Amino acid sequence: MSRTSDTPFDRAEALRAAGKRPPRATVGSHVDREEVFGRMFDGNVVKRLWSYVSPYRKLVFISIAAVLVFTATQLALPLVIRYAIDTGMAAGDPHPGALAWAGVAFAIVILINFAASYVQENVVGRAAENMLFDLRRAMFEHLQHISLSFMDKTEVGRLMSRLQGDVSSMQEFLENSVLSIGDIVLLIGIVCVMLALNVWLGLLTLVVIPVLFVVRIVWLPRARVAFMAAHEANSITNGALAEAINGVRAVQGMDRQRVNATLYDDKARYNLETHLKSARYAQLMVPVVDTLTGIAMAVVIVGGGTMITTGTLDVGVMVAFIFYIQRFFDPIRSLTLQYSVMQRAMASGQRILEVMDVPVSVTDKPDAKVLPADNDGSVDFENVTFGYDPKRPVLKNVSFRVNPGETVALVGPTGSGKSSAMALVHRFYDVQHGTVRVGGHDVRDLTQESLGRQVAMVLQEPFLFTGTVFENVRYNNDAATREEVRRACEAVGAHDFVMALPDGYDTQLSQGGGSLSLGQRQLLSFARALIADSKLLVLDEATANIDSYTELQIQKALERLLEGRTGLVIAHRLATIRGADRIIVLREGEVVETGTHGELMRLNGMYAKLYSLNYASFDDAARELAAMSGT
Repeated sequence: MSRTSDTPFDRAEALRAAGKRPPRATVGSHVDREEVFGRMFDGNVVKRLWSYVSPYRKLVFISIAAVLVFTATQLALPLVIRYAIDTGMAAGDPHPGALAWAGVAFAIVILINFAASYVQENVVGRAAENMLFDLRRAMFEHLQHISLSFMDKTEVGRLMSRLQGDVSSMQEFLENSVLSIGDIVLLIGIVCVMLALNVWLGLLTLVVIPVLFVVRIVWLPRARVAFMAAHEANSITNGALAEAINGVRAVQGMDRQRVNATLYDDKARYNLETHLKSARYAQLMVPVVDTLTGIAMAVVIVGGGTMITTGTLDVGVMVAFIFYIQRFFDPIRSLTLQYSVMQRAMASGQRILEVMDVPVSVTDKPDAKVLPADNDGSVDFENVTFGYDPKRPVLKNVSFRVNPGETVALVGPTGSGKSSAMALVHRFYDVQHGTVRVGGHDVRDLTQESLGRQVAMVLQEPFLFTGTVFENVRYNNDAATREEVRRACEAVGAHDFVMALPDGYDTQLSQGGGSLSLGQRQLLSFARALIADSKLLVLDEATANIDSYTELQIQKALERLLEGRTGLVIAHRLATIRGADRIIVLREGEVVETGTHGELMRLNGMYAKLYSLNYASFDDAARELAAMSGT
């Protein structure tokens, strides 16, 4: 008896074969949710976005004027033709000169039509590109300052969807919006001219319009829902794609390729379904308009032909009516198609503004001071209470002081609040109660820029940017020379491996420094901190992911790095911070022990237990590695 496979992939394929939709995923960004961004249509989008258009309103007005001239030429062409037929080719009394004048008028109208179209296309395109440049720049700058609490819970793929896809939708709308004005004016103009030429034939032609309005009343709300659903499905799919790419190592490591492919296929299929549905709504009005065009044309031919035979209508008027009917439904068809563009733009504008409206909770005070470069580098925590959710504090009434030039280590179990305390020093977040001081100044009274210059951080997961090694090391100090960068790398033990790279300090690194080992990336981050020349150095488990041999290499470099600086250190390996001037032990957000390594070991409390249970063997490992390296 053969055994049937029962993997998620196989179950999903079996459901699809049976014509059923697989269940939605419950892990990762494959899950259908919009936790941060809403789905409500905001009628104030255009008003809000006008602030980005207003600097270019002169170009917009020029474009509108060009569109109105273009529209006027379209209205004039049938009248020129009517004049040529009824005057120049009149059966009873033809005027050959009138034909010549009609030809000249026709040529002039065509030239004006071309010039107006050229001006409109160029001017509106330039205005749209400039406006979108300003919008992209504003979004990028805002995202650079958005609080980390927002970034912690927002998927990169969805933000990228707003920065790229939604802005592109706005571009499409802006480039077509002026044309919509021309279409509306053309509709009104055609109705007025037809009624002026012959009231009864004009009214007879317009009897099909109520049918169009009834269809649109039924169509509009359903189309709006379909367009919004397509936009949200696209955002969810982008989020799933970005997460899968960022987590590709974990995916391959756990052999999740087939399962993830199925999960992504589910999102992509749903995205396809919503876009097909929105496309059907977008195209539905086209055959309706074409049918009504044919009906109106038949009415004019029958009614106009009858009036010509009775002598109550000129042939030129009927020909003009036929041209106007053809042109009358063109703007309706265009406006119908542009409605889908407008709805996408409204949805995109809503989502863009939701990003722009995300509050920046950590901001400079109007009278914020610059942290002087000659500050003493001290750090004070005074009765600090802090929580990412204020109702669940991570730090509870914590108080301690780090004196100038002192190296203090924070240790404790996972979740005790060590990294949170470090984040407060750089003011990534604001405390709910108490005060954090750097250099004797409340961090809330300082400018974030000056605080960032005086606080250098080395994190557990080093991040290198696309660019050369040289550019990455001096990332926080553009004035650093090549010689200063080289000395910094020598100080932390990175120079040798950098010189072994194909182009040395000019070697191009990929995003994240993926071509380097984790230890090499961390060494470059140490060099970056050294070149920043800050008064305060924060090491947040900076040696946690480095092998023991590399860690021993940088111990002496750390001593040089901390020389003359205040150091705050979180260490995963407690043995590495035995030489700290003081060690502060945190548990569940509270300070439970303080002292030197020796004092805490004699106290035989939490620190002694952690050290003895987990890190007592470090001395033996250190001696063996030192022997291997010949030191």
